[in-house]
Amino acid sequence: MDSERLLHDFGPTLVFVNVLLERLGVPIPAMPTMIVGGAAAAEGQHPLAALFAVALVASVIGDGVWYWLGQRYGMRVLRLLCRMSLSADSCVRQTTTHFERWGAWTVLLGKFIPGVGSVAPPLAGVMRMHWLQYGLLTIAGSALWVGICLAVGALFRRQVSELLDKLESWGLIAGVVVGVALAAYICFKWWQRRRFYKSVRMARITVEELRSLMHGQQTPLLIDLRGTTERTADGRTIPGAQALDLAQVERRVADFPRDRDIIFYCNCPNEASAAVAAKALHDLGYARVRPLLGGLEAWIAAGYELEPVARTPG
Repeated sequence: MDSERLLHDFGPTLVFVNVLLERLGVPIPAMPTMIVGGAAAAEGQHPLAALFAVALVASVIGDGVWYWLGQRYGMRVLRLLCRMSLSADSCVRQTTTHFERWGAWTVLLGKFIPGVGSVAPPLAGVMRMHWLQYGLLTIAGSALWVGICLAVGALFRRQVSELLDKLESWGLIAGVVVGVALAAYICFKWWQRRRFYKSVRMARITVEELRSLMHGQQTPLLIDLRGTTERTADGRTIPGAQALDLAQVERRVADFPRDRDIIFYCNCPNEASAAVAAKALHDLGYARVRPLLGGLEAWIAAGYELEPVARTPG
C-alpha cells in the first residue's frame, strides 16, 4: 500500500496514534505526520477538522497522563524522564529554569521548545498547578501546536506531495538514509555526553564522608545547586546548605573560602551540575572542592538528617 492510500484510509488514526505516543514519551516525532496529514486533508482525502480533533485529543491525553504522574510521584518522574533523554545531564535543570522564568507559559509554549515540551506537563503536576489552569493551558498549547503543523502541511501541500513521491520512488534507499541519519544523531549525542563526563571527571565525596566532615571541627560549606522550583517542590535540604544557581558559581568566586571544604550537590543524573560547579572552582585553584556522590537522593537514602527549605522572601 502506497503512502497516499495509507493516509487516505488511516490518516486520522495514524495521526492520533503518533501524537499520543510522542506525548507519552516515545521518541517518534509527530510533527511530520501532522504536516503530511494536513497536506492530504488540503487535497480532500479526509476532513481537516477531524485531523485537528484527533490530534488535539491525543496530545491532551498524553500530557494529562504526565501531569497526573507528576502530581502523584513528584520529582522522581522528572528524573526518570531525564534519564531517558539524550541530554540527561541538563534536562531537569533546563526545564525548571524555564518554568521559573515563564511560569504557566512553559505549559502553553513548551511543545515548541526542544527538551521542554515533554517535561513541562509532569513539572506542572509537581508544582501543584491547579488542574483547571493546567487543563486550559495544555488545551490551548496543544491546539496551537497541532494547528500550526496542519496549516504548514496544507499551505505546502504541493511540496509535501512531491517529497512523498520522491521518498516512495527511492523506496529502501530513503529508509536507509533516514535510519543512518537517526543513528548518527544518537551517536553524536552519546559522544557529546561521554565528552562531558570526561571533562568533569573528578573525585566525589560520599554521603558518609560528608556527614563525618559536618560533625568535625570545621564544617564544610555546603552548596545546594537545585533550582528554586525543585527545592520548593521537594521541601527538604541538607542542614546548613546554601542555595545557589549553577550560573552564579563563577560570578561569586570571591565568596568561596580556600581554607575550607566546599561540597556541591544537586539531584541530577550523575551529579552533573555539582560536578560542573566543582570543576569550575578546581580549575581556579580551589583544592578542597568536591561534588556529592549520588546527590541529595543518596543523603536521603542513607537516612541522614534533613531540614525544611527556607522560604524565599517576598
